[in-house]
Amino acid sequence: MLLAAFLLFLSYASMVVNPSKGWYMTALGLLFVPIAVLNVILLLWAVNRRSRSFLIPLLALLPSMIFIGKYLQFSSGAVDPAPTKVKVLSYNTGHFLLGRKPEFKEEGGVLACMDSVIRFVKESDADIVCLQEVNLPGEYDVTKFIREHFPEYNAGYFMFITDNGTYGNVTLSRFPITGKGRLKFDGSSNLAIYTDLKVGEESTLRVYNCHFESYNISLMKLAKSYRDSTVVQETEERVKRSIRRRSEQVDQVMEDIENCPVEALVTGDFNDNPMSYTYYRLMRDRKDTFVEAGKGFGATYSMLWPFIRIDYILYPDHFGAVSHRIPHLKYSDHYPVIAEINL
Repeated sequence: MLLAAFLLFLSYASMVVNPSKGWYMTALGLLFVPIAVLNVILLLWAVNRRSRSFLIPLLALLPSMIFIGKYLQFSSGAVDPAPTKVKVLSYNTGHFLLGRKPEFKEEGGVLACMDSVIRFVKESDADIVCLQEVNLPGEYDVTKFIREHFPEYNAGYFMFITDNGTYGNVTLSRFPITGKGRLKFDGSSNLAIYTDLKVGEESTLRVYNCHFESYNISLMKLAKSYRDSTVVQETEERVKRSIRRRSEQVDQVMEDIENCPVEALVTGDFNDNPMSYTYYRLMRDRKDTFVEAGKGFGATYSMLWPFIRIDYILYPDHFGAVSHRIPHLKYSDHYPVIAEINL
């Protein structure tokens, strides 16, 4: 009980400790849900035995009442829509790699998966669309591609060029674009782009479309090779490197936000859960659409649903969240996030 309680308190602390000073704190934050569940089991066991030691897991669990709402909402606290309401969609398309699944192979593979995502984006009728890991096989004229498939949108994007095509982040907007740019992350193919949108006669909103460093590990490969110390050591080093890079990337985005003269909306795949330095750093002066207007489980990573929530839409705290949805689509290993916000 003491060990489980201690691990839970370390999980709480992971939010404020910069991973560059202790990478393992991020791992403990990622394990917040299973560690909390373990403490609940120990609490019930102690109560059943009528042991006074039930106080240990009980006291450890009390702070979790504050944080559980980041993962699970029992009721929505949405506000009424206003004339200035905008709909925002954030979606990591996962390079359309799930197009290799049998049901898509029969229909055309990766291209069929891409067509499904394009159709979903159009049907969502969002005013602002932030896409990550957009992979266009054999396509190098990105402007032409966007004009062909999304003629009603203005676009801001940055794509890496490879021998097989292009990939990167794309932001689509029904509002006029007055400025755009890219935040380059050293030694990484991940990135963040920003787009300045004219949302009113005198109002400008900057939208950050972020894709922070991922772990780049295969759980299946690790499970098969757990006896191979070399593979385990390589995986550990890769995890350490990813965690440290991500904290540097977040600090870089935050520096740009703090110097931004207009309101900032932060979206994308953070590759970190709510009990993390990444989330709480970016939440400064902002609110989370799921916490404010969502209901049910907030998880967005389909492979480990309902435990992993890594995709977000964060907005200035004086705006209001009208709705938050997470459609369970099969086109990516991530689920899209759709929110409506009063500006």
